[in-house]
Amino acid sequence: MEKRLAYVALLPVLLLTLRILPLPSGSPNGSGGAGGEGKTLPPPASRYVVRFLEYRRAEEHREYLDGELRGAALAASWRWVERRNPAAAFPTDFAVLEIRDAHREAVVAAVRALGRVRDVHADATYSRSVLSAADRPPPGRGKLFTAMSFEGEEEGRETANSSSVTWGRRLLLQRSQVTSLFGAERLWGKGFTGKKVKMAIFDTGIRADHPHFRNIKERTNWTNEDTLNDNLGHGTFVAGVIAGQDAECPGFAPDTEIYAFRVFTDAQISYTSWFLDAFNYAITIGMDVLNLSIGGPDYLDLPFVEKVWELTANNIIMVSAIGNDGPLYGTLNNPADQSDVIGVGGIDYNNHIASFSSRGMTTWELPHGYGRVKPDVVAYSRDIIGSKISTGCKTLSGTSVASPVVAGVVCLLFSVIPEDKRKSVLNPAAMKQALVEGASKLPGPNMYEQGAGKLDLWQSYEILKNYQPRASIFPTTLDFTDCPYFWPFCRQPMYAGAMPVIFNATILNGMGVIGYVKDQPLWQPSEDIGNLLSVHFTYSDVIWPWTGYLALHLQVKDEGSQFSGIINGNVTLTIYTPAAHGESSPRTSTCVLYLKIKVVPTPVRSKRILWDQYHNIKYPSGYVPRDSLNVHNDILDWHGDHLHTNFHILFNMLRDAGYYIETLGSPLTCFDASNYGTLLMVDLEDEYFDEEIQKLRDDVIHKGLGIALFAEWYHVDTMVKMTFFDENTRSWWTPITGGANIPALNELLAPFGIALGDKILTGDFSINGEQTHYASGTDIVQFPAGGFLHSFQLQENSKSAQDHIGTIDPENSQEKNKLSSILGMMEAGEGRIAVYGDSNCLDSSHMVTNCYWLLRKILEFTGDRVKDPVLFSKAAQLKFPVFENIHQPSRRSDVNFSTYSTVIGKELICHQDSRFEVRGTKGYGVQPTGTTRKLPEYQMDESSSSPNVTIQIPDSRQDKVERLQINLSTPDAAKFDDKRDYFGFIGHEEVDIGMLMASQWMVPCLAATACLMLYLSCRVQQKRRRRRKGSVASRLTSMV
Repeated sequence: MEKRLAYVALLPVLLLTLRILPLPSGSPNGSGGAGGEGKTLPPPASRYVVRFLEYRRAEEHREYLDGELRGAALAASWRWVERRNPAAAFPTDFAVLEIRDAHREAVVAAVRALGRVRDVHADATYSRSVLSAADRPPPGRGKLFTAMSFEGEEEGRETANSSSVTWGRRLLLQRSQVTSLFGAERLWGKGFTGKKVKMAIFDTGIRADHPHFRNIKERTNWTNEDTLNDNLGHGTFVAGVIAGQDAECPGFAPDTEIYAFRVFTDAQISYTSWFLDAFNYAITIGMDVLNLSIGGPDYLDLPFVEKVWELTANNIIMVSAIGNDGPLYGTLNNPADQSDVIGVGGIDYNNHIASFSSRGMTTWELPHGYGRVKPDVVAYSRDIIGSKISTGCKTLSGTSVASPVVAGVVCLLFSVIPEDKRKSVLNPAAMKQALVEGASKLPGPNMYEQGAGKLDLWQSYEILKNYQPRASIFPTTLDFTDCPYFWPFCRQPMYAGAMPVIFNATILNGMGVIGYVKDQPLWQPSEDIGNLLSVHFTYSDVIWPWTGYLALHLQVKDEGSQFSGIINGNVTLTIYTPAAHGESSPRTSTCVLYLKIKVVPTPVRSKRILWDQYHNIKYPSGYVPRDSLNVHNDILDWHGDHLHTNFHILFNMLRDAGYYIETLGSPLTCFDASNYGTLLMVDLEDEYFDEEIQKLRDDVIHKGLGIALFAEWYHVDTMVKMTFFDENTRSWWTPITGGANIPALNELLAPFGIALGDKILTGDFSINGEQTHYASGTDIVQFPAGGFLHSFQLQENSKSAQDHIGTIDPENSQEKNKLSSILGMMEAGEGRIAVYGDSNCLDSSHMVTNCYWLLRKILEFTGDRVKDPVLFSKAAQLKFPVFENIHQPSRRSDVNFSTYSTVIGKELICHQDSRFEVRGTKGYGVQPTGTTRKLPEYQMDESSSSPNVTIQIPDSRQDKVERLQINLSTPDAAKFDDKRDYFGFIGHEEVDIGMLMASQWMVPCLAATACLMLYLSCRVQQKRRRRRKGSVASRLTSMV
């Protein structure tokens, strides 16, 4: 009896303890880090780049570190790495340390805390495939870089519309010398041959005695191999296109001074520190032009990106290939996607964009802004003739050979300016102005495929020969009537009530390395009707180096809701630059951007779709895995997931079907649901503010909003198995989420009784003759009665996907097909919801077959209440709710999601993409009382933590009356209201913070109180029994 009472007494403590402990993560080993079978342990020591705030001799940096890190615990944990290269003779702004992995965190933290240290980064590995994309390194072998060139027939590659196609087509016309095609002979005839121009070629080196070159000034080796020669042939080829003198394969500027920087080994490997030293040396010896035929998706690699800025700030014109990841959109490579770099795309001899050439737009600015136009220009890139490794000529294709074509043109144009005036007149902005303004626009491609157009050497020469420093804007025009060049703007007119249309132009400041916008940009309509257009601006506070941005936020005023026509006008802004040496006053220049905007009456609500961009997370910087696990050669989701990048075909389809699509780069509280028929949510990875969940529920039930949601796979075990050790960052990389964030989506859908599972399903199915492929999608595990749910025989690959990179091989999988629910549609109050478990059929990146037909049927239902007889057959309607008795997917507790999220740890606010009336607020109907949100599973440090609270929604009397009317008139609304009534909150009054906290603790507290009462009651009864026994014993004793 005593033991039982003791157990009862412990129950309150156990219940309260369970309430405090975090939920299980769902991860089998509790972590996605280094633990786990099959993982290769990191080497005992790793190299790190330590960047300092100023340039000093390497010996001074070493003495400083030795003195500051003299502690016994740290002294033996790191080692200074000597860098024996030509840059060692000059001051440097960084050091390389070898740090033992066992003490890595302590040493790195100690170094970062030093006063003269700027930051610490891993000495990243750069690995490049020269010949084909098939040679791209697997995960773990360094930073991803695109394949840059290839020989002979083109390798098979993936395209937007099929899993694989064979390029294998050869040009029928005779190959021509690329110099003749651009008319280089005309400038040679004027005596311009690139003389006295210093050209830095960052590649695989060159041989000193090569017969094709007359002016090899210097060869330097920055690798760990003891050779200056080119043993691969790529560096030689690039140099030949720029400055070769062979009659069969001549270069553009044969008298250019060649400085060959060997930055790649024979194994095509390089390191950040090699590049940083080589860049510093190029600055020191005063290079004029630099060609870099490499690129990769990581524009957040700060040591590399910022050193490129420093390089161009020192008046070195950098030319770089845009990448060979076409024809997909959103595949621009860095550094070519930087505004201070001349990014080069590729065309063939028929002036068609090369299928391999990467497309824009830039994705730096997402989700709140809009991308810039890139590439800058395009040049011939297919079957280009250049120098072989020792003698003779060969052909290569790729944007890495288009880049030296432009670099050769730049060297030739550089020599047009007299030598004594070159540095005062020419700079990266001035040269880009000459190239983009002289380029000829091709008739077929849009601006995100061709940039300013095809390189035109003669026109650029005409601009440069009399060039005076000035500022300009690129593009100079935004014309909604010029299709297809101004796609996507020309595909959809503007109208009142829409989200602002954002156009992001680049400011080119040829007057100086630094500049400023003098006054607020001014919109000047050509006619009075132009006052219907409201224009807001955001722009660079400081224009550096040489370039900046000007973003136009365009919105038609409400009084123009019935206007149809063209609005013309221009935007003017003045740029000023501090006075140059010898000048007494600042330089100023006025730039003009011409607008021609097509406006139509506001469309009906059912035809208006809002695309949720805000809740998308992309690489960089988080490891967001690909959506289709069937794809073997692309591990990252890095194309932007925007309507105008990898969903551009979907955008065109919707426009062809008569829909108007707008983009939301802010929380769901920042749009007025009464304006839209459907909220389209595709492949979303981020979390949701509590206010968003509440507002979306009200928007559907009370305002009649439709939701079309396309999810993706989510399986914790598979994510853990996709963890790998990244040699470039010296750390374990683990996915921050699955293809989509199912736990977050389930929270969003919970008020409607819908939940998604954690299966990974693959297979083909047919609906009414429409064949569709289901690629790595999820299943629906909860759906309410009355809804329509479709199930198909699909293969579950949750187990087979758990190899080291999470790859599915459907042909060799042993899993049998099972009936799985993947498509559900239902009415919820005044609104409608459709859920589908896969988005690959909408994504151009790795699409096998499209499901546009299904999307059209869904949009007819969500936006216009039209029910397709096949999708809404009686056989598919649920008489009882579906609720699979399984544990719903949970979040990973071993990932600090706030690092990558725009929600967790962030403030709820409507950003600059929102309508002007809610910009800077928390949105429609949200009181300004909330703070940030954090996930309960991840334990943050106290310094970064913030209370997880629910924000109060205003509960006006009018709002109560409207809810009451809806509840009386629509039983469905009342039914869904009942689903959110917890602990007696039946009156539909909004729960405040105190009530919510009380509700979370109510059950354990009540249970604990009951157990305590039971314990006290038992103790009282026990004492009474003891008294009775005692009194009976005394009476018996007295009787004896």
